[in-house]
Amino acid sequence: MPLSPDLIALLTPPAPTRLPLPPAAHPAPGVRLLRGAVYSTPANARPLELDLWLPDEPQGALPVIVYIHGGAWRTGTRTDMGPRLRGWRPGPFARLAQAGFAVASLDYRLSGEALYPAQLDDVTAGLAWLNARAAELGLDTRRIVTWGESAGAHLAALLALTAPVSGCVAWYGPTDLTALPAQSAPGAYDAADPRTPEALLIGAAIADAPDRARAASPVTYVTATAPPFLILHGTDDSAIPLAQGEELAAALRDAGVEVDFQPVPGADHVWVGLPEEEVERCFDTSLAFARAHTAAPPSPGRP
Repeated sequence: MPLSPDLIALLTPPAPTRLPLPPAAHPAPGVRLLRGAVYSTPANARPLELDLWLPDEPQGALPVIVYIHGGAWRTGTRTDMGPRLRGWRPGPFARLAQAGFAVASLDYRLSGEALYPAQLDDVTAGLAWLNARAAELGLDTRRIVTWGESAGAHLAALLALTAPVSGCVAWYGPTDLTALPAQSAPGAYDAADPRTPEALLIGAAIADAPDRARAASPVTYVTATAPPFLILHGTDDSAIPLAQGEELAAALRDAGVEVDFQPVPGADHVWVGLPEEEVERCFDTSLAFARAHTAAPPSPGRP
């Protein structure tokens, strides 16, 4: 017996933009945290959540940082900005909220759950959720910087290149999947291996699916309308070669886009080998970039 329209309507969950927001926690002085807001419900997948970190006493509508975690697209959580920052007190997200930002740290479907472009679809949906609830949350979504590390930097760059945002901070992310084999140390990367993180992301070995790999590469989407980029990449990165950051920076420069590419001397992937003060410098440099590129425009009639 078919269900009645009234019963179907009752059983259909509300859209994420209409769900109640989580209760606020206060994990650090001056910081309010809405943990686990559902922002998307993809078909045949778990609901996707974000954590929203906010200043307790905002001064007007807030600029937004959309943060995307790393983990080789295979693992990782939205609570983490990388292993070198896990012991910070207050933590990095709280620090950004204390600096006057709203920080939305997103879940996305991992490669064991869905193939690319599901991950880009998810973070794009996160941006749409923030836009839909901006007035309710006190956000200025005309001022958004994407920020990610490793696999998250790959997605942060893709989001910045395919959606209207104000800037992108990319820490040691892959930018051209097709070039990874040639740029890696001899014997370190097998383009025919279907078990590499990149192959698991696109569903095939890079050598067998160059078109898919190209479609999943940020360099493919660089145009003259791209927002400014800050790219930080360790000179000794053994997982994602420095040449990946160089390639994206070169493509942006060639398109006439503002880009600040900063090789980080002596740093391996996830800032391994970097002194603590240099990890702090990377964070502070990124915060300064986000501030500069989300500065409120002057009021009418003022310089």
